[in-house]
Amino acid sequence: MNESFDTIRHRSIGTVEFVSPKEIKIILETDAPLSTSLNTGVPQLFPRINGILLIPNEAGALIGIITLIGIEYSPYPKRKGYKDFDLVDLPFPLRKLSLSPLGILKEKDGNYEIERGVYSYPSVGDSVIVPSQEQLKAIVQNKDENARIKIGVAPMAANAPVFVDPDKLFGRHLAILGNTGSGKSCSVAGLIRWSIEAAKEQIKNDQSMNARFIIFDFNGEYGTCFEGLGNIKRYEVKIREDVDAQQLKVPSWMWNSWEWASIAQASARTQRPILRRALREIRNSENINIEKDDHINYLRRYYSSCLIEIKNDLNRGVSAFKGKPGKNEFGKKLKSIINDISKDLENVLDDRIKTTFSDVKTKLEEIEQSHYKTFINENKENVEYYEDFEKNDIEQVIKNLTNLLEPLGGILIYEGPDEDSPVFFKNEDFLAHIERLAQEANQQQYLDFFLMRVRSLFTDKRVASVINTETADEITLENWLNEYIGKNDSNPTITIIDLSLLPSEILFLVVSVMARIIFEAHHRYKKQNGQTLPTVLVVDEAHNLIKRYETEDDNISAQRLCTQIFEKIAKEGRKFGVGLVLASQRPSELSQTVLSQCNTFLLHRIVSDRDQEMIKKLVPDTMGGILNELSVLPSRKAILMGWATPLPLLVEMNELSENQRPKSKDPEYWDVWINKQQRKINWQPIVNIWQQSSESDNGAS
Repeated sequence: MNESFDTIRHRSIGTVEFVSPKEIKIILETDAPLSTSLNTGVPQLFPRINGILLIPNEAGALIGIITLIGIEYSPYPKRKGYKDFDLVDLPFPLRKLSLSPLGILKEKDGNYEIERGVYSYPSVGDSVIVPSQEQLKAIVQNKDENARIKIGVAPMAANAPVFVDPDKLFGRHLAILGNTGSGKSCSVAGLIRWSIEAAKEQIKNDQSMNARFIIFDFNGEYGTCFEGLGNIKRYEVKIREDVDAQQLKVPSWMWNSWEWASIAQASARTQRPILRRALREIRNSENINIEKDDHINYLRRYYSSCLIEIKNDLNRGVSAFKGKPGKNEFGKKLKSIINDISKDLENVLDDRIKTTFSDVKTKLEEIEQSHYKTFINENKENVEYYEDFEKNDIEQVIKNLTNLLEPLGGILIYEGPDEDSPVFFKNEDFLAHIERLAQEANQQQYLDFFLMRVRSLFTDKRVASVINTETADEITLENWLNEYIGKNDSNPTITIIDLSLLPSEILFLVVSVMARIIFEAHHRYKKQNGQTLPTVLVVDEAHNLIKRYETEDDNISAQRLCTQIFEKIAKEGRKFGVGLVLASQRPSELSQTVLSQCNTFLLHRIVSDRDQEMIKKLVPDTMGGILNELSVLPSRKAILMGWATPLPLLVEMNELSENQRPKSKDPEYWDVWINKQQRKINWQPIVNIWQQSSESDNGAS
């Protein structure tokens, strides 16, 4: 630091007593300020928790934040040049401080710059100084030229304004954490509003903004807090026509095979293969005439699928055809194919095909029987299992299936949409085709529950309003992307997805499908145009939608798929311009993968010990002490730390007017009790809507 010795000496308040990478202990001088410091030219409170001190060194000055203030009774400090040595050594209250090192303050061309991290630690006896107002503002205000959004002020730095860089704030994901009532929802709404307002000031009059925010509103709080900012769209499950919102649409033809399997609880062995095939064929129904398909083509398609599956097993490695006794599934798969060939032999009339099928069946049986074993267990039961298959066995199976397909026309390489492509189909056609495939495979008994569950979804009025479409023109993929992500002539766009009335049985599925489609759309946009389309996904009450899960199993749940797509967005979204903002009051229940990918944290009051410990694990050890006051932060106060700020800061967030706040304020019990606020009760219109009564259209108001 290019400061004179006299300047540093004038602002010195103590010396270093103890140094470690996490903590630096300071002994204050006897004449150091007691409650207010004047030695910087401007009055400032000193000492106080979260205050900032500097320790000059050869690199500039180490920045430390006060995390502890205390008194230790020691012998009276001896001062050189004075007759202190004649005094009796009575206990003397020496004041001490603890600092957490945060970074380095450097001076360049008359301006101060902050460098993250600490590489030059002080030594015992080094002087500690109070920063000047200019230095304090340089530490707090973030001199980054891209820090354009003012989010609040720093109470510990004379209310200096705090600015952030939107690229750092949204591009590398943001977590806003805090208990209910701590100001978390207002911070979410505020960051969106302040960002758009700051951007509007920078654009020319003849240009439109190109901003996109998509909010998953779990409790229906954000519907009216963005008025006047631009093109505001709100989607929900409409139960009344007079509500200013559009009907949420996530049609079933947009779901992929995993999402279908999760909602229908499809089993891995029997239902999922038929489900995937039905989806693939119904999406490609324009190219394949399903109803008029003859038996030979059916056999060709079926055994082509078997051959492709066996080839995939070979590519997966030994885990596909080796395993513990009783756990080797390849033998069962091979036995199933042999049984299918035996059944089809009875219906084949062509002599060439029949001869080939019979020959292949014999050779496959030899391979299967060579690994088939049995033994009698302690309960006198006959136990069947397969020994490990070798690579040569799999290659022989592939060769024989290839020979089987030759008289049928050879392997059928599927061209067109696959089972996961978002291609329109009617729900009735889809169910009918599943039933047909189940009959062909003689597996109707395995599909009864599956079909019953899917039909119940299609006939539920609230669910059907979200997932059904009658015609391909009703909503196309292009229209959906224009409506929910945005188009050129409608920006800035804030899309609010109100999930509060969404039926619980499809809540996770709808969010999972929407997040996946949005992510894939941005991925393909970059591949097509070579540039990203910056979009921010905001997930309110994220712990309800992005839950952590501990175990891996074959069961596919919509909840797990929802978590997995957000984990993928958290890990890969930055590359394709998709940023995440997570708001949660229970970070310990959030997916740790998603939370660990957040590079910036805005921490409001958090009382739970478990949640506090979880957060401390996500930040460097040197910053752990700063989080000790999380449980006592007042509303609107938050700790900003991470990539978007050079140093952790206590921020008093900008205040929003009443009409700009989310509808999440505390209920006013007393005013209602004493009739200061009137509450009339009429349950009839609510009951009509709740019970989906035909009178609901007339009774609701």
